[in-house]
Amino acid sequence: MTVDPDQTSGLRFICPTCTFVHVVTEKIVEEVPLVKKKVDDVLGGDEAMAQAATTNLAQCPRCGHNEAYHFEMQTRSADEPATHFYKCVKCKLNWRE
Repeated sequence: MTVDPDQTSGLRFICPTCTFVHVVTEKIVEEVPLVKKKVDDVLGGDEAMAQAATTNLAQCPRCGHNEAYHFEMQTRSADEPATHFYKCVKCKLNWRE
């Protein structure tokens, strides 16, 4: 492969598999809008938390409120402790322990 001496400096795209090299000669700016991917709530959403029991033993990390919806689920192997899920009654923050 021969390299043009005028194109030896600057940025290059180099293929890690083959010997292809592309010298970047100009800056291309293209704005691409980012779209947040829609994700299903595997815990059941707001309806599941509305049916959950409330507890006064958990303090919200965001607003400090002492009442939260609470349920626990086995998310790991059976010999590991269950994961506790909380949702603040006041600010609706979700967290787990």
